[in-house]
Amino acid sequence: MRKADLVTAISEKTGVPKVDVLVALETFFKEVKSSLSEGENVYIRGFGSFVIKRRAKKIGRHIKKNEPIQIPAHFIPSFKPAKVFVEQVKDNVKSLPEDLSNKES
Repeated sequence: MRKADLVTAISEKTGVPKVDVLVALETFFKEVKSSLSEGENVYIRGFGSFVIKRRAKKIGRHIKKNEPIQIPAHFIPSFKPAKVFVEQVKDNVKSLPEDLSNKES
């Protein structure tokens, strides 16, 4: 499902015009990004949490030159689904298509 599909589904289920749904969705995304960039986590009960995770510094390798390089510590955004959300997905998704189940192995 893409963003356009999500906007269409919400619009059809709520009766709200697509333009208004799109504005609300874009504003939601912008607020989540803004909060995370300020170091503040976003918690949505029953859905999940958008959190900041710290990656420790580590030694990587420049593949073409075959030289070690230092990758500094940095922060990345992450999403952790709520238990209710995880359980709902587990219960409703009966089987994966063949191409997806092979990627997990």
